[in-house]
Amino acid sequence: MPNEPAPSPARIPRHLAVIMDGNGRWAERRRRPRIIGHRAGARTVNICIDFCIARGIQALTLFAFSSENWGRPEDEVGGLMKLFLNALEREVEELDRRGVRVRFIGERDRFSDKIRERMAAAEAQTRTNATLHLTIAASYGGRWDIVQAARSLAADVAAGRLAPEAIDEALFASRVSLADLPPPDLFIRTGGDTRISNFLLWQLAYTELWFTEALWPELDETMLQRALDEFGGRERRFGLTGAQIAAQPKETVE
Repeated sequence: MPNEPAPSPARIPRHLAVIMDGNGRWAERRRRPRIIGHRAGARTVNICIDFCIARGIQALTLFAFSSENWGRPEDEVGGLMKLFLNALEREVEELDRRGVRVRFIGERDRFSDKIRERMAAAEAQTRTNATLHLTIAASYGGRWDIVQAARSLAADVAAGRLAPEAIDEALFASRVSLADLPPPDLFIRTGGDTRISNFLLWQLAYTELWFTEALWPELDETMLQRALDEFGGRERRFGLTGAQIAAQPKETVE
């Protein structure tokens, strides 16, 4: 009908956080070495990046390697490190061309000198890009992140630069990883597990969670769009009532 208002565009998350789970199981189901699954998963990363750029998502944070993953079998960890280094050497030029800013969060000193050098080079080369902020969480843990923030604040207090009573949530948030980005609006985990596994513990406080049984190499654009569609249909109340949210201007609640 001519007097009907145009439908409002679907809400798009500003920041998408992803746990890429299921690479090893994907390979095992095919009776292949687990590293084959990780290689397949690397291709899915490109699908996810393409999707975010096409949808106008500003930031994408991927959980690539947790602090706990160092305890996996030595051959698997070695294969992952080789795959990680190859990706750094192969993909950065294309990401830079597309305007993607690349950075890494986590305990970087646990990586080899060569990998750390490539991380730093990728960050330096892409630091002025703004089409998509791509963060790779590698050797990362949410508890580690919180401890680092607490240590930073404690050092300032000990040095007399900060009064303990001045520490509040906003100040603490400024010391954790990704402090310069909006908190994740949407979290996706593949692989069937329904937990956040020590990923961005502080940052995910009010994030919408979406889980799928699909293994990471199986994720495609259709599944990603399904997650966005479900996100768009959720009411994000941030501790308020539905009536309070409805009374606020639309832009303040999205």
